[in-house]
Amino acid sequence: MPVLLSIVLPVHGVERYLPRCLDSILEATPAGESRFEVIAVDDLSPDRCGEILDEYAARDRRLRVLHLSENQGLGGARTAALPEVRGEYVWFVDSDDWLPDGTVSALVDELAQESKRDRPTDVLLTDFVHAYPDGGTEPNPWRHVLVGSPLAEGATAAEYPALFQTVMSVWNKVFRREFLLGLGVSFGRGFYEDISVTYPALLAAERLRYLDRSCYFYRRGRAGAITSTASPKHADAFAQYDAIFAFLDRPDRPGRPVSESLRTLVFDRTVRQALNVYDTPGLVPPDRRKDFFRRISEHFARHRPAGYRFPGGVRGVQYRLAARGARRAYAELRRTGRLPRELKRGARAVAPAVKKGVRSSARFTAYNAFRRLPLDEHLAVYAAYWHRGYACSPAAIYEKAKELAPDVRGVWVVENRARAAALPPGLPYVIVNTPAYLKAMATAKYFVNNVNFPRTMVKRPGTVHVQTQHGTPLKAMGMDLRDHPVAADGMDFDLLQEAVDRWDFLVSSNPHTSEHFARAFPGRYEMLDTGYPRNDRLANAGPAEVAGMRERFGLVPGRTAVLYAPTHREGRGGYVPLLDVRELARRLGPGFTLLVRTHYFHTGGPGDLAAGEGAAEIVDVSAHPTVEDLYLAADVLVTDYSSMMFDYAVLDRPIVVFAPDWEEYKRNRGVYFDLFAEPPGAVTVDADGLAAALLAGDPEPGARARFRERFCPWDDGGAAERVVRRVFPVRG
Repeated sequence: MPVLLSIVLPVHGVERYLPRCLDSILEATPAGESRFEVIAVDDLSPDRCGEILDEYAARDRRLRVLHLSENQGLGGARTAALPEVRGEYVWFVDSDDWLPDGTVSALVDELAQESKRDRPTDVLLTDFVHAYPDGGTEPNPWRHVLVGSPLAEGATAAEYPALFQTVMSVWNKVFRREFLLGLGVSFGRGFYEDISVTYPALLAAERLRYLDRSCYFYRRGRAGAITSTASPKHADAFAQYDAIFAFLDRPDRPGRPVSESLRTLVFDRTVRQALNVYDTPGLVPPDRRKDFFRRISEHFARHRPAGYRFPGGVRGVQYRLAARGARRAYAELRRTGRLPRELKRGARAVAPAVKKGVRSSARFTAYNAFRRLPLDEHLAVYAAYWHRGYACSPAAIYEKAKELAPDVRGVWVVENRARAAALPPGLPYVIVNTPAYLKAMATAKYFVNNVNFPRTMVKRPGTVHVQTQHGTPLKAMGMDLRDHPVAADGMDFDLLQEAVDRWDFLVSSNPHTSEHFARAFPGRYEMLDTGYPRNDRLANAGPAEVAGMRERFGLVPGRTAVLYAPTHREGRGGYVPLLDVRELARRLGPGFTLLVRTHYFHTGGPGDLAAGEGAAEIVDVSAHPTVEDLYLAADVLVTDYSSMMFDYAVLDRPIVVFAPDWEEYKRNRGVYFDLFAEPPGAVTVDADGLAAALLAGDPEPGARARFRERFCPWDDGGAAERVVRRVFPVRG
């Protein structure tokens, strides 16, 4: 069978991350899958990477290893692998990242269809997820540019130039090998080595296509990553820019012609990147900053397209100053939002630009200017789940603060307009990186979040930060993950401690949580032993609200509603089907309704839910924004290791634990107690046991009573009030 996909894997100094990367490629695909190959390049790695590669290659013939005698860097390692590539398509994967389960098989199937086209895709762009050291993830921030665009069916860069708003790295792009080799381009040396390939490929391609599937976990914030490393090698970017424009200037350039508008767009993007590198603290060493700025000015002189017009607003002023090499004026504009008095002539665009707001790197100029304003003693900023919306304990605190501390007005942070549209009517909000957001973050007195605010936002003296977290911990958390390297994979404990040092208050749900949070998050904050504000609604819910929720979800009276909510498992890229819900529905029969809710990290869902005649109804409720609604509607909860069990226990309803991989989870993640010894109800490890437990009705009321006594002692409906009275200036 011909090889459809060759995965090129440069390896250097990533011993800690390499096994996960290899496992995600090889172990997550059928052993007999021969339509792909992996060419790993040991780039004279100083650690055990070479040995690890050889051990894997001995077990799996799909992996071939090249051992270089001299270190070549990422670009050189990729170049060394290309003569060995046999696949119709080639994908360059970084060895400190990893792939979601099923990615390689799905991608090979996709490429098999591509190879049958009259005009196959030259570059297939895939979706991806950012993974952070604290375990959090973020969807592709440019996904909205790609979904629903002409690239879904296939287009050229000229037909959809908005493509150049997205990430230009090589790891989310799969190249047709013949097309790539025919470009006559090569990876650069040093930092930013891939853009000398990606830009020409996107510009020359006869057909580009976007695959709306998350195919890659890109690790952010790793120590040693170029995006967080101070080095003179950041100036390597200018050699890559030269290579891009050398390609554009070639008289024998292959592929599609490139219009002046596209050339201008590419130039604009390179300038923006160079200024972002210059502006980001800690990247360009202090003794190299003057030279780096001079190189930006030279880049303007060398590659500025004929008839180039500077952008409007603050960004345009910055570009003009960079083109002139006016480094002092540029620094003053960044620091204060104003130009030095002697340089204001000819810069009339500054004032209207500040009024219009800021974009890109200019947002830091505005943020620093806002920080010189006095604190607003009557402003509180709220956020939840990485700015996803109105939810969890911050929402409960917001509502109670409106009642008890009306002098403090609250505003919510959301990541984009789509999130804002889903907020409750009339809820005040700001969108990330807008001027209103920057001003709120710079001037608010109070901050309430169930995760951490961005580290780029400074904690000013006099501000009050309330960290609510978002669940009672069964699994190990924070600093306790030092003892669990699989779960802590890439976690930066110094950055975590930096975040903890901002907290003034940490909300705890129960004595168990207080005990473990105090060790997992060491800091000077005050622990608020109040219970979880988000559970007040459950403690206070009456029969009328419960009936209303059941009616809202269309639950038939007399049927038992089962909420199935599995948790996220590290290293798996989407919904994890450890349970066949359709088979469970057939076993339970028509007296049940299954409400299936996947974890909010996951981009996929449970798929086909049709179970056939005589089976329980299955309803996908993953998109429902408020999990407490589901708690109230459900008669029983089925989960595994999710903190939902602690919340649902407040309702004193049956809970069944379905944990077929308990030993693996316990070993990899680390846990604070033995769930099998101290469960909230029945515990099962297979589908037969789960069906039997649900059909039995309420098989373990004694276990639930003991669980509630330990984990729900503070859930009396008054947690939010206790938090508000301790943190905010209340009336009366």
